Amino acid sequence: MPVLRHFLLAAAVFATGAAHAATEACPALLDHTFPRLQDDAPQSLCQYRGKVVLVVNTASYCGFTGQYDGLEKMYAKYRDQGLVVVGFPSNDFGSQEPGSNKEIADFCRLTYGVKFPMFAKSDVTGAATNPLYRQLASATGERPKWNFHKYLIDRGGRKVLSFPSTTPPDSRTLVNAVERALAERP
Repeated sequence: MPVLRHFLLAAAVFATGAAHAATEACPALLDHTFPRLQDDAPQSLCQYRGKVVLVVNTASYCGFTGQYDGLEKMYAKYRDQGLVVVGFPSNDFGSQEPGSNKEIADFCRLTYGVKFPMFAKSDVTGAATNPLYRQLASATGERPKWNFHKYLIDRGGRKVLSFPSTTPPDSRTLVNAVERALAERP
């Protein structure tokens, strides 16, 4: 019996250590959970550790809304190399995202065929800024000034680049940055 108890204690210590190591492996920048746009199911950004993450605040009724198409093409082209595009709809600029999460999800899927992960509508600027956007602004010194601002996070979750709304997904500047980030290993 003492051998079994010792074995169980050792297994518990190992499991606790493994869980702690897994938690530590998630970079602080990605250590957030947000509701998914389609169904409000909580999704941890830690699932993207080791990937290059392009974070974009989106809106359905904006002059830049057509960028959904380019973002989806970029995601499809580079996803197997480790890129994930994540969208955060926001009504912060010009009230250009007035719909419900379901309406936004339907619009993205039906109009642009969006398959990249989208999260529930949230604030990306102001007093109620979601915690990821607060960290991204702090890391880069740049807050979104409009819809479709982009942040590129490296595989290690440490280096962040910022791109204004006027930088389309197919711009050489953004594509080069994505390709460089994909070539780097954490």
